[in-house]
Formats: sequence, structure tokens, C-alpha cells
Amino acid sequence: MAFEGLTGKIQQAFKNLSGKGKLSESDVKESMREVRMALLEADVNYAVAKDFIKRVTEKCVGQEVLASLTPAQQVIKVVQEEMTELMGGTISKLTWSSSVPTIYMLCGLQGAGKTTMAAKLAGYLIKQGKKPMLAACDIYRPAAIKQLQVVGQQVGAMVYEKGTQDPVKTAQEAVEQARYYGRDVLIIDTAGRLHIDVELMDELARIRDTVHPQEILLVVDAMTGQDAVNVANTFNEKLALDGVILTKLDGDTRGGAALSVRAVTGKPIKFSGIGEKLTEIEPFYPDRMASRILGMGDMLTLIEQSADIFSEEEAETMTQRIAKGQLNLEDFLSQMQNMKKMGGIRSMLDKLPGVNLGDVDVDEDAMKKPEAIIRAMTPQERRNPHILNGSRRKRIARGSGTTVQEVNQLLSRFEQAREMTRQMTSPGSRRQMMRMMRKRKG
Repeated sequence: MAFEGLTGKIQQAFKNLSGKGKLSESDVKESMREVRMALLEADVNYAVAKDFIKRVTEKCVGQEVLASLTPAQQVIKVVQEEMTELMGGTISKLTWSSSVPTIYMLCGLQGAGKTTMAAKLAGYLIKQGKKPMLAACDIYRPAAIKQLQVVGQQVGAMVYEKGTQDPVKTAQEAVEQARYYGRDVLIIDTAGRLHIDVELMDELARIRDTVHPQEILLVVDAMTGQDAVNVANTFNEKLALDGVILTKLDGDTRGGAALSVRAVTGKPIKFSGIGEKLTEIEPFYPDRMASRILGMGDMLTLIEQSADIFSEEEAETMTQRIAKGQLNLEDFLSQMQNMKKMGGIRSMLDKLPGVNLGDVDVDEDAMKKPEAIIRAMTPQERRNPHILNGSRRKRIARGSGTTVQEVNQLLSRFEQAREMTRQMTSPGSRRQMMRMMRKRKG
């Protein structure tokens, strides 16, 4: 996660406050100095960090906070609210044209992940019931057109390309083709450069003035930190952006771009790329991101990801089975597969409140041996683990390339997990999860 270092430092600053029964103005200012240093180390724009700390300090030294019974929690609440506001306050959704197709023009420098993001966005819109087409208007980068065709096919989106002809003409023709084939969205993948230059901006401006996109979205690499904000500012001055998409927000980055880009450009972050898979794209929720940064987790996103994988009926059936202690190894195997679909172990842990992974090395291959062991069992053995006697366990160990000890360890962990989840899954928590999933589906 992009904010692990920042999260740890901010949590430490709050920890210093939590030990005090009552806060003084000097306590607040000292804590805010630590937060300010953490923001700067995370590559947050200097002016943005300065203004942020000023606003938070002014609110926190008010009598309402200092006189409260839980002043440390009040400070955290103020920081969370201001951080949410810093990143835009509320989600900024895509807007739609009154005529078909709605055109989204993606721009950015080379290496930001623009072509992949075009396909990710198309795949995301397909899940929303849209029928997007991709237009290949990057005629300079070797294999750019082929790459768009490959990723477009993988997400199920049509791709329009005309080789190395003038990108402006290709974009114009793509609009007509989208109408002809009944595509209600056109996503234009434009050329990038290693740096901003007049030639690049001129071509982008000509495409814009020819096809009149509903939105111009800048794709920036979050790993470039403050440079990403500078790039966004320059593109905005030249093209009048409608929004920003951050890529590689899952990488080893300090996260300053996410906290700075809205304040510097005035343009909202609309999506974030959270992994290499074409399904790993999320709408950008400022409040949820603030919660992640402050170590409060992001259970709403985790539940939404679950809702994309499970139907409501499947979830209800599973929770009932868990509550009755009927979970078996086939269910266990299914859960491991679903965990992969949700981004893996690290992605899930990152969204749980109070979990700061820091530099902890999470072994994403940890599920390979358990999966191999379960797959080496017969269907009857998976459904009835109690029949696994010594000879069966030896056979399973041979078939999975593991040892009997590892088979025994898996079965022991499974029994522990079954009992723990049965105790945790109360009728009230099941009803709450079902309500949230219905809201997500609706």
C-alpha cells in the first residue's frame, strides 16, 4: 500500500496524544509538527502540507476539542475530516454526454500505465452495463496499438485502430465507428512522451478540439510522487482537465500525489489503479482513502469487493454454514480462490482497521501448499475431513508434494478457523453484512 510509511508515522503521533487525559495547546502543536514531517516525507506538496496542518491545528486548539473527554480521538476525527476534504471531500463520478457515444480522452506521460488503464476503465464500465470501444491513438510508442488490442480483448472491449495514420483522424473515425456499432462509450488512448513538450500538447489539443470529449482524464504514476502533481498541474493548464487517475497506488510509493493533486490542480481524482490485473481499478473515495491512511481500514471497499464476487444468496448460505459449524474443506478452497480475486492477502489486510503492514513481508504464495493439499483430496474427504485417517493423510501428502506434518497442520488450522468464524458470525453481524451487500447491489 502506498501509505504504509505515512500511516505508521501518523499513528505514532496520535499514540503520543492518547496517553494524555487532557490535551494542552502545546500537545496539539507538537503532534501536528510530527504529522507535518510525516506528510513532507511522503512527498506531499510543501504548501499543501503547511495549509493542512494550519487548518487542523486551528480546529484542534478550540475549547471543544481540548475540553472533551476523549481529546485524542477528537484530534484524529479532525485530521480525518480535513484529509478527506483535502482529497476532494466526496467521490467524483464520471459524467455522461447527452449524445452517444460519451467520449473519455486519456492523456499522460509515457510509463504512467495509460494504455492498461484505458482497458481497466473499459472493463469497469462493462461491469456497469456499458458497451465501450477503445481508440488506439498512440502511433509513436512501439507496440502501443498491439498492446491496446490485447488488453481490450481481455476485458471484452472493441478496439478501433488505423495504424500510423494521423491520430486526430483516427479519433474522429472512432467516434463514427462507435455510433455504427452501438457503443455508448469511447475511450481514447493518446500518445505520451517522456516529458511534456509542445508537439505532444498540440496533438492532444487537436484531438480535443476535433472530438470534444466529455472528460479529459490525466493518468499519472503515483510512484513519481511530487513530480506527478507537477505533471498534473501542467496538463491542466494546457488542456483543462476534468479529472485524474492515479496508477500504481499499490506500489512502493510515499503517496504524496494522492494527497496533493486535488489541492494543487483543483481537479478530482476519479479512479485509482491498485494492482497490475485488469480488474484492479477502484473509484476514488476520499473518505475511505483518509481512513486507510490513518490506519482505520476500509471495510466498505472490502465488502464491495466481496459483493462483486459473491451473490447475496451465496453469502447468506455461507454465513449460515459457518454459524452452524458446517464449513468444510471445499468451502475453504473456495475462499482461497476468492481471496485471490480480491487482490490477495496483502490487499485484504490493508483494508482491515488497525492493521499497518509496514515493511512486513506478506507471502502471497502462502496459499499454494494448502491449495495443493486440498486438491489432492477426494470430494468425499473435502466434505468430511473427519474421515482423514493416517493412511489417507500419507496419500494426500504424496499427491500434493508435501509432508504428513504439513497436512496435519492444515487440518488443525482449518478446525481452528471453523470454530473462530462460527463464534464471530452472530445473527446481528450476518444481517448487517446482508444489508450492506444489498445496498451495494442496488
